[in-house]
Amino acid sequence: MTEIARLAWRNLWRNTRRTLLTLSAIAFGTFLAVLFTAMQDRSFADTIDLAARLNGGHVLLEHPEYLDMPTLTRTVDHADALRELAAADPKVVRTVERITGQMMVQTATHQSGAAFVAFDPTDEDDTTLSFLEGVTGTLTDRKGIVLGERLAKNLQVGLGDKVVYTLLDRQGQIVSGMGRVSGMLRTGASSVDGGLVLVPIDDMRQVLGYGPDEATFVGVFVGDPRQSAGVSRRLTTGLPGGVRSLTWDEATPDLSGFIAMKVGGARFMELVILVLVAAGIFNTLFMSVMERSREFGILAAIGCSRARIFAMVMWESLWLGLVGLVAAAAVTAGPYAYLVRHGIDLSSKMGPEALEVAGIGFSPILRVGIFPENAAIIAGFAMGATLVAGLWPAWRASRVEPVEAIHLV
Repeated sequence: MTEIARLAWRNLWRNTRRTLLTLSAIAFGTFLAVLFTAMQDRSFADTIDLAARLNGGHVLLEHPEYLDMPTLTRTVDHADALRELAAADPKVVRTVERITGQMMVQTATHQSGAAFVAFDPTDEDDTTLSFLEGVTGTLTDRKGIVLGERLAKNLQVGLGDKVVYTLLDRQGQIVSGMGRVSGMLRTGASSVDGGLVLVPIDDMRQVLGYGPDEATFVGVFVGDPRQSAGVSRRLTTGLPGGVRSLTWDEATPDLSGFIAMKVGGARFMELVILVLVAAGIFNTLFMSVMERSREFGILAAIGCSRARIFAMVMWESLWLGLVGLVAAAAVTAGPYAYLVRHGIDLSSKMGPEALEVAGIGFSPILRVGIFPENAAIIAGFAMGATLVAGLWPAWRASRVEPVEAIHLV
């Protein structure tokens, strides 16, 4: 077998130009597949992480009916105990508790509806609440609130001005609170900048009449979004009655559907690329076999078995795949490193407003970052396509009739 492999390597370079063209096709096809997948992996991983930081975590512990009817009457008690339960899981890195809902924000002359997020400003930062990245000002004052920049403009208020907010409590009664604008929020997403208020959670609990550890949900953050389902399953077994566990895709089905659709499209494009690469490899090997029919006939006439001839052509296919992957790695390394570090700035193409899906904004900086298992899958498919493309030429070579082939000119 070693001799066959060495002979196949020499045969591969008998037509250097054709071999180099085939290797270029393998390298370029793999390069495109890796970049497509890396852009997809990084973009969607960042989007999922952003969705978690916007919506409350990769896993949410909430009232069983809250997802279908998100009202302030459907809460979870003993949020501190739920956080301790979640923190005991080795994959969990952070836990938070929040209250979310709808309110009416008013000044003496203007009013506007808005969503609110009540959180503990001493317990959270921009790694758990993405909105804090776009806040100018502070939220340290117990009575301080943060308004979306466009919402503040609509209300004609600035830093230091007072606003009144009203909402319905758990009994359906209208309650109100007052706060001083201590910060402005700017994300680039119109739905957020024009309709979001950040409020200290203790202040909101007092307004709503909640208990000291009562919340709408407990958010759980994991290191890798792909671990969310496993964490959710483990937490479900220890949850008390009246609390259920949801993963990010269950909490945001629109975003999950969008990502699934884009992933499916990318997989189809990768399949098309691999088919084209396999077609190029097949053409190279088939032409090589046809040109060497007389040679194969002589080998068969002097006692070389069909299995050895078949193995020799398959080794040529294997060498093409291996060298092609090495060439692909060399071609991909530079652009990949650049895109990891700098990315492609699409802000000028996207305009001032961020691209939103289900209220989640996509970053205008396109970077790459492929999951190791996806890189292995691409390499495996490229190698498999190369070997499959060599099956028919190898079979054809092994079936050459010595007498007929030797008389070929």
